[in-house]
Amino acid sequence: MGAAVLTGGAAAITRDNEGMVHGSEETVAFRLWPPVAIGAPLLVGWLTTLLWGDPVDLGGWRVPLSWALVLLFVGWNGWSLWLFRRHETGLLPGQATHAMIEEGPYRLSRNPLYVGLLALYLGLALLAPTFWGLALFPAAVLLLLWGAIRPEERFLHERFGAPYDDYTRRVRRLL
Repeated sequence: MGAAVLTGGAAAITRDNEGMVHGSEETVAFRLWPPVAIGAPLLVGWLTTLLWGDPVDLGGWRVPLSWALVLLFVGWNGWSLWLFRRHETGLLPGQATHAMIEEGPYRLSRNPLYVGLLALYLGLALLAPTFWGLALFPAAVLLLLWGAIRPEERFLHERFGAPYDDYTRRVRRLL
């Protein structure tokens, strides 16, 4: 997620020529809901594996790694979500953004919730196992970047100005 948001406007909604959904000034406009951006390629990969199989066997090494990634997701995203609650700022579509979070995992990534979701993607693809799900991981990253991260960055720049710009110079987008 951005420094503090994954929201989408419950107020009057309009669309511009870029396909952006707009709500109030306190909520971000997004192109694609992050769970869809991440889940769609994983689902396509899993269905491809079910229908046509995988070209390689992923082996037994994948199981401990997959569980480590799932546990990383739980801890990392739990910490990030706790910070949203502590700062009383919006998370879900339509909830207003009141604060920019720069502590905890937000010191390492401007989008720690997305980093966690991507770790979960890899963990689930390995656990399934689905080679095609792993092969489609770059598509999930690109959809997330286009559908959520870039629109959130634009919103946060407009909402918080120079403090957000300073934050983007200090902290990487993902990791």
